[in-house]
Amino acid sequence: MKKIIITFLLSAGLFVSCTELEVTPTSFVTEDNYFITQDDAVASVTAVYASLNLDPGEQSLFGRNLYFLTDMGSDYAAAGVSATNPQVRALSSLTHDATSDRVQVAWRQIYAGINRANVSIDNIPKVSGNEVIKTRLINEAKFIRGLLYFQAVRLWGGVPIVLHEATSINLGDLKTNRATVEEVYTQIITDLTAAEALPPTYSAADAGRATSGAAKSILAKVYLTRRDWPNAILKTREVINGGYGYALFEEFQDIFTKTKKNGKEHIFSVQFEPNQAGNGSSGSTFQATTFTGFTATEPADIISDVALFYDIYAVGDKRRDVSYAKQLLNPTTGALYTFPKPIFKKYLDLTNLATPANVAINFPVIRYADILLSLAEAINEQGGPTAESYELINQIRRRAFGKPITTPDAAIDLSGLNQTTFRAAIQEERKKEFVQEGQRWFDLVRWGTLVTEVKKVTAKNSVSERNNLYPIPQSERNINPDGLPQNSGY
Repeated sequence: MKKIIITFLLSAGLFVSCTELEVTPTSFVTEDNYFITQDDAVASVTAVYASLNLDPGEQSLFGRNLYFLTDMGSDYAAAGVSATNPQVRALSSLTHDATSDRVQVAWRQIYAGINRANVSIDNIPKVSGNEVIKTRLINEAKFIRGLLYFQAVRLWGGVPIVLHEATSINLGDLKTNRATVEEVYTQIITDLTAAEALPPTYSAADAGRATSGAAKSILAKVYLTRRDWPNAILKTREVINGGYGYALFEEFQDIFTKTKKNGKEHIFSVQFEPNQAGNGSSGSTFQATTFTGFTATEPADIISDVALFYDIYAVGDKRRDVSYAKQLLNPTTGALYTFPKPIFKKYLDLTNLATPANVAINFPVIRYADILLSLAEAINEQGGPTAESYELINQIRRRAFGKPITTPDAAIDLSGLNQTTFRAAIQEERKKEFVQEGQRWFDLVRWGTLVTEVKKVTAKNSVSERNNLYPIPQSERNINPDGLPQNSGY
């Protein structure tokens, strides 16, 4: 089975969420005549994956839309002058409300993916075909569903749990109330635990599909977020010791080099292909919004504060010049161009700056460095730093400075810290490591430091405790006001 990137939409997948319908349906289309063969099952799961990277007429979920909430909604990034959508600018200044179109789109896209997964999970058992392949496809859909619910519960808290495709046109039957946070996490763990049965690897033609290692890795992040240190330690060690072949790239730049996609550090990435943003659907728009050409025009996505981010890297830390660009060579003139302030660089294809739609750099949902730092964090939180936790964080630091990853280096390695100072060191490394990777807001919220850190950015000093969650979209509450109570502060 070859990896296919398509814009295929299942008819039932168009039901965005059981609470998002804005008109009374007049008919209902079933999949009884669609799910017949194994090829139908494969196509349905391809559509589940496509919910992550494609959305006709809109920026895709992982292609930029989630970034508005997870990075621009933190201290990392801000809206530049090219960001003309007032709703984006409100998210940047943290003055958004429940009518935010970006929050609404994120909700819609997440539930669209969940419903596509539900369609696959409900219907694949009845198709003819190899039972092993059918089970694998169902577990891939469960992985995506678990991943999407993990995004949702962290963004909004308790959300509606929808586990089956719609079978009624009655609007009352389609409404689903908010579940508790605990209930959502229970469902996430159930889905990801099932996905642990996925294959550990695939052929090169199927690179990018969910694996057992990816399921264990997201489970580890779930447990870390829940402050369940024993299970976080258990799952990260299963990833590290599971024989998956994961390792750090020797060069930090390789993580974002398009010729090294789906490499040894990439545990699960959302796949992006050339011209994907220019074929009538929206793939990755990161290059187009972080690079406006060799001019003084400020891009749509800008670094929020140079002193708090670009300037914090020590001399020799290669992560700075991979994450940001202060200068770039203009291939047309051959001259070195200096930008008014550093621009984001991870998703720039330096071999093709002239056509932003051709960006083909994947979005890393989780990579091996995250597992190492997660294990180091969980060990420290359980009882303070150990020799193992030092080695984990020091491998990240050695790679950052271009040193042999597994060779101790007194000039780079951390030592002699207590639990509090080791915690601060982990937080600093994550800040430097995961620029523009959709991690920052989630990290700050789970550490309880969102308000403290974001207030350091002058343009974002309106931040308050309400910003630890996003508002339930008002359009959803208009349909089901009693079942979708609003988050505090909105």
